[in-house]
Amino acid sequence: MQDANSMESLEGASFEPLRVSDRLARKALRHTKERVIEALLFGAAGVSVLTTVGIVWVLVSESYHFFTVVPIWSFLTDTMWTPLFADAHYGILPLLAGTLTTSLVALVVAIPLGTTIAIYLSEFARPAVREAVKPFLELLGGIPSIVYGYFALIVVIPLLQLLIPGLPGFNMLGAGIVMGIAIIPYVSSLAEDAMRAVPMSMREGSYAMGGTKFQTAVRVVIPAALSGILSAYILGISRAVGETMIVAVAAGMQPNFTMNPMEPAQTISAYIVQVALGDLPHGSIGYQSIFAAGLSLMVMTLLLNVAGHFVRRRYREAY
Repeated sequence: MQDANSMESLEGASFEPLRVSDRLARKALRHTKERVIEALLFGAAGVSVLTTVGIVWVLVSESYHFFTVVPIWSFLTDTMWTPLFADAHYGILPLLAGTLTTSLVALVVAIPLGTTIAIYLSEFARPAVREAVKPFLELLGGIPSIVYGYFALIVVIPLLQLLIPGLPGFNMLGAGIVMGIAIIPYVSSLAEDAMRAVPMSMREGSYAMGGTKFQTAVRVVIPAALSGILSAYILGISRAVGETMIVAVAAGMQPNFTMNPMEPAQTISAYIVQVALGDLPHGSIGYQSIFAAGLSLMVMTLLLNVAGHFVRRRYREAY
């Protein structure tokens, strides 16, 4: 009898649907937003990967058509690069020599000056001086490379001709010096950030042992920040190897197989610009040579970055 009354009371009662609490609803909405943001970030990362894969695919596929006509061994060993001549030669060595020579000159300028500036800003400069110098360095890094090219052609090379009589109007020395000036902001800024990341306790320990500021900077801060400093150098090298407009304007467009910086020469990137201006018909073997040259430049940059990665890892483990 009691069970029957209970059933009747249950049948007469009105049930409301279960409702998730406001706290749980907000938590579920937050997780949904996080998943959407994660998907967007993953898509952005995927775009960069797909872009890199697409660039590699274009270079490799177009270079394959080029190498079906020009043997790879001839491409790597021939000392003549004359795609515009009737008797065309496609030896990458002259362009490679010009690229390496201008890059070495630029690094000789950028690495000592950039490192010195980084040491001064990190260890010696007062905060007011540092805050005033940093914007000028960033402004120097934002100047278009074509402006640097004409600066080298109009200002730097004439000054070099006064010091070195007989210097040609187009040469790798002037182009390399201005390239080094253009790279200084990259080297100094990254190197200074690496030095400032060194804990202050390491400096204080050096001072407690009687070390001067210079001794602390050279013997404590630089070894501790060496992996970051090497990263700055590697970025500078990559920037120098891939530079286009400075060498196109100031180094000349003559593919000479020489490592003499006082001679005119042509770099890989400058040749690509020359062909892109329409000197060779689209679809010809000469036009396809720019993809083989671009693939060579990419491989060279990749090898530099891989070597720099191993060097950074070694010094990071050491310190």
